[in-house]
Amino acid sequence: MEKITLAKDLEFSRIVHGHWRLGEWNLSDQELLALVEQCIEWGITTFDHADIYGGYTCEEIFGKALALKPELREKIQIVSKCGIKLISGNRPEHSIKSYDTSKQHIITSAERSLKNMNTDYLDLLLIHRPDPFMNPEETAEAFNLLKKQGKVRHFGVSNFSPSQYNMLQSYCDVELVTNQIELSVLHTDSFFNGAMDHCLEKRIAPMAWSPLAGGRLFSGSDEQSIAVKKTMEKVGAEIGAESLDETAYAWLLAHPGRIMPIVGSGKKERIASAVKATELNMNTEQWFDILQSSMMREVD
Repeated sequence: MEKITLAKDLEFSRIVHGHWRLGEWNLSDQELLALVEQCIEWGITTFDHADIYGGYTCEEIFGKALALKPELREKIQIVSKCGIKLISGNRPEHSIKSYDTSKQHIITSAERSLKNMNTDYLDLLLIHRPDPFMNPEETAEAFNLLKKQGKVRHFGVSNFSPSQYNMLQSYCDVELVTNQIELSVLHTDSFFNGAMDHCLEKRIAPMAWSPLAGGRLFSGSDEQSIAVKKTMEKVGAEIGAESLDETAYAWLLAHPGRIMPIVGSGKKERIASAVKATELNMNTEQWFDILQSSMMREVD
């Protein structure tokens, strides 16, 4: 599988395996380890986490599986995110949902992620959401310290606008290497609100979360979903795709912005569809055919 270079010493697999719903997969530690090994065999070596996933439980679940075969750590890249504070029985000190990008919270979250996942370092740590109360000097200090201590090798953001990204970067000594954004055939805003333009300008390869629109691509009964599904079935037949999800992934992969879709499924057949999509070729007219179906009009 193609590798995407984010920094001189950081490469991600073109397809990323996301563990947002890991707690719902009901896998034993051994079964999860087998799934991780299958991903690696298919060329998927990058695994996406966040401290809050599963009510602050998913990282520990992953860590228990990884502990069964610790030598896999050097074969994979682990991403985590922090900065959101949820009301949870696992965090009784949180009284309301809020954001926290203070130096102390970032460091505490990162160190807890390391412990939960049985690893000495994170390949990438992202600020999960823009924080309207952010003190960027503190955020930058946290990054610098974690980098100096070898606990986190690289840093980035998630769901940041271009101006928010540039603002934080202006305070940081370390380079931000990616922005994780929502992007799918049913959520195309990033192509028009400056997010993808910014990634291209900065030579940043973005990670795309919810690349199948949270399942709406398959079950949606609204006008947009119906129109897109019809066009995707036509284009899919033209490019040799065997399923809608293959076509959806192929659409993202065709873009010159080096988009890395995050596949958030514990089912091997779903992950295999994303892998197969890396071998499909979609031309520009087919790409615009799907885009215009999503927009429900011709591009201006």
